[in-house]
Amino acid sequence: MKKLLSVFIFSLLFGAYAASAEEPNIVDHTQLMDHGEGHLMDMDGGMVMGQNKDKLPAGCEKVSEDVKIEVHAGRKYSKQFPGTIFGFDKHEWRVKPCTRLTVTFVNEDNVRHQWMMHGLPKFLYDKGMFHLEITGPAKITGTLILPAEDKTYLVHCDIAQHMEKGMKGELIVGKGSGTFPSIPGITDPAIPDNYGPSTSQPKPVNMPNAPVKPGDQPPAVASAPSIATTVSGDSSGFFSGTLIIGLLFGFLSAPFLFREIGERCKGMTAADALQCTLKLLTGLYNTLVRFILWLVQRLTGKDKLLPKK
Repeated sequence: MKKLLSVFIFSLLFGAYAASAEEPNIVDHTQLMDHGEGHLMDMDGGMVMGQNKDKLPAGCEKVSEDVKIEVHAGRKYSKQFPGTIFGFDKHEWRVKPCTRLTVTFVNEDNVRHQWMMHGLPKFLYDKGMFHLEITGPAKITGTLILPAEDKTYLVHCDIAQHMEKGMKGELIVGKGSGTFPSIPGITDPAIPDNYGPSTSQPKPVNMPNAPVKPGDQPPAVASAPSIATTVSGDSSGFFSGTLIIGLLFGFLSAPFLFREIGERCKGMTAADALQCTLKLLTGLYNTLVRFILWLVQRLTGKDKLLPKK
């Protein structure tokens, strides 16, 4: 009898422990220090950025309505969405323009999570952002007043890979301005996962040593590039014929060029000497281009492009 009673008591204690392990103790972050510009934080990992309870955005004559939402974040909310690890309990929220929105963000994981949105007017919200952040099982509350225009805001967790693994949603103000892709349960993924077999057919492989059947044409043999092709610059190599000719021409003409510049620009001011040098280099460049064009036309047999005498 005593043995059965001991087993019963142990079972009750173990069940109570398991229940407490499944339901984490949520700490409420309320004692936040005000750092100005709507930036609140404490030493235990709680932070609010962009807090605004009374400043109206442009176009809002008054607060249209007060709305309070509670957002839960954790691994368990990703189970219904294959390929994700984290998630929110909801991934879409709708409010009216000029709404004063109070968000209570509840983190149910033993890691840091965020509920943040971008694209707000920067004159009212620092960096155009509203941001809730907590570490471990806890909750935190922040308030903002939304702008007057219809717009869709991306909401996500900015911790590395948390958004990519499912922690994202959208806040639609008024009629919104469209939707974002890859919102779990709301919109289709931008790049769908595909784990099926490939449907593409392999390309046929040419067999150069395969026997040729009667009546078949023998495989064409690639010919070596001609001199004309090399000179005309069609070669895929870096040292094409045009480049080699240009380098050779420049190397041979360099001494004469320097001597000509020295003689023609002697006694000139720096500005006049520079203008004289540029004029000589331009003339040399035009001569080189005409020479290469003439040589290419000769080698390729395109004499019809040459000026007639």
